[in-house]
Amino acid sequence: MKKNNFFVALAIGSALLFLALVALVETVDVKAIGPLGSSVGLSAVNGKVRDAIGYSKTLYSVAEILGYAALASAAGFALLGLVQLIKRRSLKKIDKDLYLLGGFYVVVLAVYVLFEIIVINERPVLMDGELEASFPSSHTMLAICILSTAAHQLYVRLSSSKSARIVSVALCVAFATLSVVCRLLSGVHWFTDIIGGILISGALVFAYFFAYGKLFGAEEK
Repeated sequence: MKKNNFFVALAIGSALLFLALVALVETVDVKAIGPLGSSVGLSAVNGKVRDAIGYSKTLYSVAEILGYAALASAAGFALLGLVQLIKRRSLKKIDKDLYLLGGFYVVVLAVYVLFEIIVINERPVLMDGELEASFPSSHTMLAICILSTAAHQLYVRLSSSKSARIVSVALCVAFATLSVVCRLLSGVHWFTDIIGGILISGALVFAYFFAYGKLFGAEEK
């Protein structure tokens, strides 16, 4: 119970910090320092980080590959559900936590679409000659959300092997961290885009952990 309350507090705290960041980006030090005269809030900080980092096509490509790896892990759990359906011949016999995971993916996708529609600011570089929505960093959000829940799923499912648990969780954490770092250092996002991606991911992932604990906590080993 205490652990679940802790996750609720973290989820709410992350969400409030994210909303505070949105308010700051929308209202504080907004200047047209982006390409084609596009504006961004907290421009002094964002401008300094952009100038220090520059743009790296190599790191951008690495981040893209890591993003595909994250999506592949999500597809793997979808495939697991499909295999269970084929073998058990009933939707009711599919592991219930896979339904929770699928619902989580739907929520993450909805948040992604929302911020493609509600544009807070555009990227600091043109992509194929055009401006693109940049806040929060969807790549950061997807990497953290998918790989964090993948680490949790693997930890639960590999309960018979401590070493397999350690390796799988370590790989997920490493891939997520490297993905976020490469995305930042590639220069295709403002600094506040990355922070926003981390905060919204925190809100979503901690909410997932809370829901899992409420539904399946007694079963987790």
